[in-house]
Amino acid sequence: MISIKGCVYPAILPVENKKVNGKVLSGITVPELDILDKFEDVEYERRTVDVSMTDSSNSLMVEAYIWADQSDPNLYGEWDFEEWEPLHKESFLKMTMEELEQPDQSSSI
Repeated sequence: MISIKGCVYPAILPVENKKVNGKVLSGITVPELDILDKFEDVEYERRTVDVSMTDSSNSLMVEAYIWADQSDPNLYGEWDFEEWEPLHKESFLKMTMEELEQPDQSSSI
């Protein structure tokens, strides 16, 4: 994952032979997917990608949110969850919940 200047959240870029650690969520309903699409806003595009499971040799085709502007000059360096969690997790979750409670706002998170 890539850091974004001035943001506490990361970006994923479509780069050949690169790995991104994450979780695969299943059973997401259409209304839940609509919420995710609104949450990710126009900065991300939902695309189908191939993932390899770490607990087996299986691979899956899943949808992931990819940073829309791959030439964005604000993209830099690696984003580190272990660094982010103690510094930003609590405030990010609070901001996210406030944003979701105000669905008519047009600003992105």
